[in-house]
Amino acid sequence: MERIVMVGASLAALRAAETLRGEGFDGSVTLVGAEAHRPYDRPPLSKKLLAGEWEPDRVALRKADAFDALDVEWCLGVAATGLDLAGRTVALADGSEVPFDGLVLACGARPKALPGVPFTEPAAAADARPLVTALRTLDDSLALRARLASGDQRVVVIGAGFIGLEVAATARGLGNDVVVLEGASAPLIRALGAEMGAAVSAFHADHGVEIRCDVRVAGVDASGVRFEPVDGVSEVVPADVVVVGIGVEPATDWLEGSGLELRDGVVCDATLAARGAPEGVPVFAAGDVARWPNELFDEEMRVEHWTNAAEQGMVAAKALLSCATGEEPGPYAPVPFFWSDQYDRRIQFLGRASADDDVQIVSGAVDDRKFLALFGREGRLRGALGLNVPKLLMPHRALLEQRISWDDALARVE
Repeated sequence: MERIVMVGASLAALRAAETLRGEGFDGSVTLVGAEAHRPYDRPPLSKKLLAGEWEPDRVALRKADAFDALDVEWCLGVAATGLDLAGRTVALADGSEVPFDGLVLACGARPKALPGVPFTEPAAAADARPLVTALRTLDDSLALRARLASGDQRVVVIGAGFIGLEVAATARGLGNDVVVLEGASAPLIRALGAEMGAAVSAFHADHGVEIRCDVRVAGVDASGVRFEPVDGVSEVVPADVVVVGIGVEPATDWLEGSGLELRDGVVCDATLAARGAPEGVPVFAAGDVARWPNELFDEEMRVEHWTNAAEQGMVAAKALLSCATGEEPGPYAPVPFFWSDQYDRRIQFLGRASADDDVQIVSGAVDDRKFLALFGREGRLRGALGLNVPKLLMPHRALLEQRISWDDALARVE
């Protein structure tokens, strides 16, 4: 194995490249990225960078000399358009091809758009009213920041997930008027369930942000955002800026016809090896695009969080090297972890939540905006949620790794 290619030049690919070099791999490493930027950190895009507290150089994942020391070939600003597994090449949008012996798919995901509502082109962002944008890239964040900095904008956020609520908090902190529209019955329902989603997001009202749930967005025009409440009359909320945060879809369209198994991501085995790759052609996936069976939770999952991308990049690189030496890679079975900063609150979650979980607040209270809640299902602890209680939350990682029972988890808290 002399040539390893990473498709996707972000956190997962960077960690994979660093792991290869750290493990002594001295062959060629190529990072292919559709964006023109070297790998940067995405969490600050909706917070510090958007608020104007950081400049773009602060979100770079490494300093320039550290990037150079990796001795990798950067193929940036050009998207991958096809994969030939038999010929072991990746086709690029500029007509060139990149050969490989081993491949890491870390191509991430792209934001979903509202049907019939295109995003505003960045070049027109300064003049567009309203600006309609997602927040996924560095360029997205800078274009949105230019509009929010004055503090006199009417901002409508569509989607009360984590990215939407982070943008809402930042926009409100800059002095803008903010309304959040959500199609589900509660904010954060997909990540935390209805009860805890509503509890965690309650502090937005403290800051003057209105969250409207159970609504369907009908369109965006010069007058604002038209939406229809459940069993209600169509309404319009005025908007200068519309931020669409209704989720993402894995960037796998360029892999159609490659032979890889695709199903809301690249389907992998427990070692992150992509299913459908021919025998002897090592292909692994990492980050937002990877769907794999997590044996710790007895569940197939695709995780869109920072920690997962960082860990999977390292695991994929080590798995490639194991293939080169004829060893069998081990399974990747972590406790998923994510966090979100909104205003002066930090939300942290360990494990996996489901709509039918038993949920119990075991410390603090919702009204105090500070609490710890446990999630259980089928007699087992499945997750732990903390709002501003990091010291109480983090010990539950070990309990989740031990597959502790629900009753034992409650008993330990007591």
